[in-house]
Amino acid sequence: MTVTDRPLRVVQWTTGNVARESLKTIVERPGLELVGLYAFSREKVGRDAGELAGLGRSLGVTATDDIDALIALQPDCVVYMPLYPDIEHLTRLLNAGVNVVSTAGFITGRAYGAESRAALDEAARAGNASLFGSGINPGFADYLATVATGPCREVNYLRVTESFNIGLWAADANQNELGWGRPAGDPGHADEIRTATAVFGDAVESMAHQLGLSIDDIRCEVEFAHATTDADVPGRTVLRGSVAGIDVRWIGAEAGTDLVEAHLRWTVAADIDPAWDIAMAYLIEVRGTPQISLRVEVLPADLTALTLEDISAMGSMITALPVVNAIPAVVAARPGIVTYADLPTVASRLTVRN
Repeated sequence: MTVTDRPLRVVQWTTGNVARESLKTIVERPGLELVGLYAFSREKVGRDAGELAGLGRSLGVTATDDIDALIALQPDCVVYMPLYPDIEHLTRLLNAGVNVVSTAGFITGRAYGAESRAALDEAARAGNASLFGSGINPGFADYLATVATGPCREVNYLRVTESFNIGLWAADANQNELGWGRPAGDPGHADEIRTATAVFGDAVESMAHQLGLSIDDIRCEVEFAHATTDADVPGRTVLRGSVAGIDVRWIGAEAGTDLVEAHLRWTVAADIDPAWDIAMAYLIEVRGTPQISLRVEVLPADLTALTLEDISAMGSMITALPVVNAIPAVVAARPGIVTYADLPTVASRLTVRN
């Protein structure tokens, strides 16, 4: 799609925690113009975007649940951020020629299933639009990992480990599928984890694409750790002996050789068995010539005045901002499903503070 010098017209889809961080950024960027807002909840319809984003001021854009009215606004891009995606909604937007950037568990579309992925790509091509997703947590760390291979003559293995105690967020709805506090050995739990973390398979596929690899197999291995005492986890009951840690490895292989890995090690309690090391960071490991290791930490601007609200906002920010910052590149990209491999460098904007 041709990019002009005018601000890009943007519709924000949903108004939850992640979307509020997106809205704040959209309205402060001179190259973006907020023209519409989709609200899932009926009680939010008709309310001003500034109010829903907690900005303390009116933006003159009111929320609606009328998709046709949003399409009629002729937006350049929809920032699509529901907890669970609706394929029919996405295909409507793409068929109408609207570019979409999404955090709804989307990177390559693999996790949505072959039929849905094909439908989305077909709709995007028919509408001359692009669909880009950064996943939820996967995305920016995996992007950094592929960039880290730049100095290498060859790469033999690439691993990204997301290692965090996420107990503060355990009560969130997106944690329901992980089964915190389930009994040890509960039948079907590992399969449910594979389903809940399927977008990390997308991450493996995306990293492979960026490195020019043709992955022919992606598998998932799941292990659990259990609480050694009754744990105090907000919003969850985690008793001694129940699941308090999840270790998941999504591994991509070619011709039987493992090459790319997205590894998550999440816990909700400190006292667990096995006693896993939790880095509270993203760990990037490049095996090759030369070997490269990165530790990526996400920290607040002011550590001295850190609150739980600040921590929650950071989590939402690192989910929202990769796709918001990608909007200009996605609008300019080829039609169809696109990944970081199809875009120029995606970065934020420098701000001079006096």
